Amino acid sequence: MPKKNKKGKGAKPKATLDSLPTSEDDRETADNWSTASILSDDGQQSSLSEEGAGPDESTAQENFEDKLKDCIDGLAEKSAQTRKTALDGVAKALSKKYIMDFLMERKVTLTDYLLKCLKKGKGDEQVLAARCLSLLCMQMGLEAEDIFSEIQPQLLTAMTDNSVALKARSQCAIGLAVCNFVSCTDIDIVVKVLDALEGIFKTSYRKGDKSIPSHTPDTTHLHACALSGWSLLLSIAPSFLVMKCLEKHIDHLPDLLHSSDVELRIEAGETLALLYELAREEDEDFEGKDIDNLCETLKKLATDSNKYRAKKDRRQQRSSFRDVLRAVEEGDVPDLTIKFGTESVLIDSWTRKKQYDAFCLVLGSGVYQHLQDNIVVREVFGLGAPIPVGTKPVQKITKWERTHYNAAAFKALTKARSKHRDKRSVMVNGD
Repeated sequence: MPKKNKKGKGAKPKATLDSLPTSEDDRETADNWSTASILSDDGQQSSLSEEGAGPDESTAQENFEDKLKDCIDGLAEKSAQTRKTALDGVAKALSKKYIMDFLMERKVTLTDYLLKCLKKGKGDEQVLAARCLSLLCMQMGLEAEDIFSEIQPQLLTAMTDNSVALKARSQCAIGLAVCNFVSCTDIDIVVKVLDALEGIFKTSYRKGDKSIPSHTPDTTHLHACALSGWSLLLSIAPSFLVMKCLEKHIDHLPDLLHSSDVELRIEAGETLALLYELAREEDEDFEGKDIDNLCETLKKLATDSNKYRAKKDRRQQRSSFRDVLRAVEEGDVPDLTIKFGTESVLIDSWTRKKQYDAFCLVLGSGVYQHLQDNIVVREVFGLGAPIPVGTKPVQKITKWERTHYNAAAFKALTKARSKHRDKRSVMVNGD
């Protein structure tokens, strides 16, 4: 029977994240096109905004929008390289800044261009197009419901098409899950997408002879992306659908823990942690059929020191599976605080961690800006309406004040404990 999670007992120390892990978005290559400076110009305008420079901020916004318009126009060019450069500019702009009003006037045109790039492009162009579609839906949420009916089938077709490059199919799997997460309210469509995603990652389950399938790195990356998207959609699924998926996969997901690919192993572990969390919301004593063997496997992965694995992979795996093991054994949950601007968001469940990780994957380093401004993202994390620019932040105590407050509190606690101990000793002597 799993132990109930109690704060302070066996729980991890609280962590604070002020920076994101490096992502593809952080390793940008320079373009030789005129829109390459979108992000740098946007960075300048952010600093101007903080200083309250009204006219300069307005000019920077106009420049930003003009360059983005050029990028959108570039999507219709005949040259594949020009289209890829334009797609890269659109992706950078959408990930860096929340521009709902700008997109509302152009969503149909932009969607048409992106879908053409997805259908007719090859390789990197399809990857960028799928990412831009994800970002477009993340910007607009349910306001994109009308264009979602065109986006969803195209992403689904590309993801399941064996003739499409594996890296493009992987991005389509992520895009399909994210677009459904933020822009779809039809449970039948969500079920269809869940079935398509599980049809991909379950090919990494054990074969009939109990052997572990051997796949190329690109194929296992596709399976990891499909599993990540599947668990993202499951995080908001109704309980009857969660239990149906649980019964179907809880005995097979541990197969993925034996994969040779560290990304797939970690994704499988965190998916198991999510499933156990969701199952215990219905039945707090849920353990599954073979929790002892599962915990034994998780312990091995949490202490893995095999030299044939890369040092970085070992470190990443051990860190992740320590958390997963506590989740399965004790019902432990993540305890992270994400700070951005004058606000913060608490990641206190595997459901919320899965959603935050998915947003980080799509938005890259722009996730903090979207946490501040994007209504869709803020609604997911219960942050309420965006705080107006220029609002005075809550006054924080100084480091000197905090140090002396902690010292005074410690002194008072020591006195209280001393009195209590004295009384106990008197009572013992009296007896």
